[in-house]
Amino acid sequence: MAEYDLIVRNAKIVTAERQTEGDIAVKDGQVVEIGPDLKGKGTREIDAGAKFVLPGGVDSHCHIEQKSGMGVMCADDFYTGTVSAAFGGTTTVIPFAAQHRGMSLRQVVNDYHEAATPKAVIDYAFHLIVTDPTPQALGQELPALIKDGYTSFKIYMTYDAMKVSDYQILDILAVARRDGALVMVHAENHDMIQWLAHHLVDQGHGAPKFHAIAHARIAEAEATNRAISLARLVDAPLLLVHMSEIEAIETLRQAQKKGLKIFGETCPQYIALTADDMDKPGVEGAMWCCSPPPRDSAAQEAVWAALKDGTFQTFSSDHAPYQFNAGGKIPKGDKTTFKEMANGVPGLEIRLPMLFSEGVQKGRITLQQFVALTSANHAKLYGLYPRKGTIAVGSDADFAIWDADKDVTVTWKDLHDNVGYTPYEGRQLKGWPVTVVSRGRVVVEDGKLNAERGSGQFLPCASPDSSRPIGQSAPELQAMSRFGLKPLF
Repeated sequence: MAEYDLIVRNAKIVTAERQTEGDIAVKDGQVVEIGPDLKGKGTREIDAGAKFVLPGGVDSHCHIEQKSGMGVMCADDFYTGTVSAAFGGTTTVIPFAAQHRGMSLRQVVNDYHEAATPKAVIDYAFHLIVTDPTPQALGQELPALIKDGYTSFKIYMTYDAMKVSDYQILDILAVARRDGALVMVHAENHDMIQWLAHHLVDQGHGAPKFHAIAHARIAEAEATNRAISLARLVDAPLLLVHMSEIEAIETLRQAQKKGLKIFGETCPQYIALTADDMDKPGVEGAMWCCSPPPRDSAAQEAVWAALKDGTFQTFSSDHAPYQFNAGGKIPKGDKTTFKEMANGVPGLEIRLPMLFSEGVQKGRITLQQFVALTSANHAKLYGLYPRKGTIAVGSDADFAIWDADKDVTVTWKDLHDNVGYTPYEGRQLKGWPVTVVSRGRVVVEDGKLNAERGSGQFLPCASPDSSRPIGQSAPELQAMSRFGLKPLF
């Protein structure tokens, strides 16, 4: 009888901290031994052929089987979404259980479990999206859900159907501070965008390329500064998602230098696309529309600098998949204006290969930084480390064997999502995950899926250290106790 379920031999094992060479032994879904020339036998043995073996990716920002604020359903359900993730080397996803106004957060969570449980092929957790912070939600539902393992939630500073006011943001941050959750924020100034969009469309400028003008850089910069200020008032950690803009990035960097627990994330579209990609005939440019929009080459360089120097902690897909038809991107066909187009681009499968090819292979970041940005830091920020995000004894056996020399021409027909196109069509990449293991199961091998629907598991998240305050709330709040006033949180 074999001692192990699986042994991967002759591997270059890379984590966020180090690179070693040796074998990985797996039993009952966990890594049980790592070392050179391991003795014993595995029921299944794979020779990595001295290829890199990296922790399975953790994608902590993706939209799967979620209805947008405009009422458009994502193209990917929990089957196609998680299959696509697996083929791209990602073994854990954290999509959103999205509350729309008038909905109970508890019921929202139940609904998303019903969608995910029978379909997901890899492991998953959930963030909450909070759009309706009623006294019931703030006083009862959020605290209870945090205890149940939903320790992060996203808020919006824009979109009519989703945005919350500054006052409501403070309420949400206070709950997160008290109960050990991390708040993610989509930071764009709603009124700036609406004002620009109104005047552009009023003058007949409704083509997709005007989306980038309406979502002005300063709208991201202003909202980023305001979000940080709100978090600073109540000493609540905060993560700014899908950052794209030079001034906003520098504002984040300066906040971190002050010792604030403010974290940052960016995405493939901000290193690989620019606003020029939206300048296509008719409404074709809608396939490249997302918010914030891709900027220009100078902004790309600022994003790379932030990835390299640690200003950004995570690199996520922000996978927001909508088909290019009336049920998705263009609800009014060729008459659709940029204001009416579904916002978002697909990226679950391409996330890791894009950063590996453009970052590691071109010397912009190291392999250890790649692992941190795509896996380890996600797991740490959202309370899943070290179960996920590393290759270590006791961790889940989630890893991928990478062929660093594999040349790939990106084309949608070779991808596994349900979108119908990729904004990266024709791009040349070098390096791809060729074998993917999830909890000891070889889920992708030789270009084939070996995982059944519903075989992914739900992951309750702990409250990570990053969700805790650091004692730097505004002096006015610190002074309250001296006057005998009741604490606000």
